[in-house]
Amino acid sequence: MTVPALQNTSVIYRRILSQFPQDISLAFAYGSGVFKQQGTSQGQMGKNMVDFVFAVDDPVTWHTMNLLQNRKHYSVLKLLGPRKISSIQSDHGAGVYYNTLVPVDGRVIKYGVISTESLIEDLMHWKTLYIAGRLHKPVKMLAQSDNGKLRAALVGNLKSAVTASFLMLPESFSEEDLFLQIAGLSYAGDFRMVIGEDKSKVANIVQDNMQHFRILYTNILQDCPQVVYKPQQGKLEVDKSPEGQFVQLMTLPRTLQQRITRLVDPPGKNRDVEEILLQVAQDPDCGAVVQQAISSIVKSSSITQSAKSIATAGMWKSVSYSAKKLMKMWRGWRRKPSVPQVS
Repeated sequence: MTVPALQNTSVIYRRILSQFPQDISLAFAYGSGVFKQQGTSQGQMGKNMVDFVFAVDDPVTWHTMNLLQNRKHYSVLKLLGPRKISSIQSDHGAGVYYNTLVPVDGRVIKYGVISTESLIEDLMHWKTLYIAGRLHKPVKMLAQSDNGKLRAALVGNLKSAVTASFLMLPESFSEEDLFLQIAGLSYAGDFRMVIGEDKSKVANIVQDNMQHFRILYTNILQDCPQVVYKPQQGKLEVDKSPEGQFVQLMTLPRTLQQRITRLVDPPGKNRDVEEILLQVAQDPDCGAVVQQAISSIVKSSSITQSAKSIATAGMWKSVSYSAKKLMKMWRGWRRKPSVPQVS
């Protein structure tokens, strides 16, 4: 199975992509500049910044080429050279190097560069849930190499999002409930949701993009043995027995299992992971434990990546970008959300 790519991708994204070094294993565009969100007009979309992520096999070579082609995109860190830039990318935060507020082909863009190896690790194990979390939601796939491990990791990431969400939802729920839960995974614990982001962001993402979420998840839901999926009614029923929850917990990404273990197992006891997850599966607060563990992953990566972004963007761009985020948050306060937020 492959991750479905959204069709009719606008030529503008491919034109932008053509202005970067082409040694890219995965490229996608996302965010409010790409997908319509509740409360955003088509005209506003055209003015919003477009977000990209590029996964590259060899970050040093890629940054070397990009510094030759697009040196102005970088902050003062360009003076350190491609090796140091690649080191900053991989050794700090969520393994992503962002250049932001970059004018390209008539649009303002932000693009993040991550190594293919780091991306696969995040997709499979949720080490930071930073890029993996973005890929829980609809994106415009622009380029994808024939890398079987990457392809399998992309699908596995979507399956993990479904499983984690099942554990936090009741026995019966709607498609919209599920997609709200999935879309909210990478915002749980994100300090930017306290200040800097529109509080109804998750609902805004889902409400106008239900069909895009269905494209991503319908096959996974239909193939999942632990859920009864009724697409015509938009309803689902999941196995909430201790046995069913144990099976789900055992298939969660490794980092999430480790965080759950850390929350539940007293220091020094050193019990087997399987034994701890069996205990959690029988706990009435199983969903809350999973939620707390996810929040701990997201909180850590959001803080360290945001701190790194001040250096990679430069002070002026950081201030400007933060001001735009605060303005969006203020507009969200003025606008009453028309659907409930994920709790």
